[in-house]
Amino acid sequence: MKDFVAIDFETANSERTSVCSVGIVIYRNGIKVDEFYSLIKPEPEYYNYHCSQVHGLTAEDTQDAPIFPDVWKRIAPKIEGLPLVAHNKAFDESCLKAVFRCYQMDYPDYRFYCTLKKSREVWPEGRHNLDVIAAKCGYNLLNHHHALADADACAAIALEIL
Repeated sequence: MKDFVAIDFETANSERTSVCSVGIVIYRNGIKVDEFYSLIKPEPEYYNYHCSQVHGLTAEDTQDAPIFPDVWKRIAPKIEGLPLVAHNKAFDESCLKAVFRCYQMDYPDYRFYCTLKKSREVWPEGRHNLDVIAAKCGYNLLNHHHALADADACAAIALEIL
């Protein structure tokens, strides 16, 4: 796979609609051509302790952030026609679909591929966390759970094993 968008969401709480940041990295012909990161005002707008501990974001960080539809208006033209790739697509795809439903937006039926699932086929033994698999692919993930850093790591994995 040489043309794709690696995507990662972070959430504020256990609701899939509560995306509070997104990172995308766009590849064409195997070369990174663009990236995008934004904070997002989550819906519902509260943070639970566990999520904040994972990614470090709080309500203060997103109080003035744009809502999802405004962020997606900036992303949609960049990714048109490209498949999406996520490490654990079950999470990221469900977040995307949930937030589209939440804001009553028409979901464009994006094609999603999963580097987590593929990594389990390629390396059946051991842990398959994003940072572990990224390292196997020669990528040093320094800022794990920052949406753009995680999308970049996912892209490195996709280039190696998809």
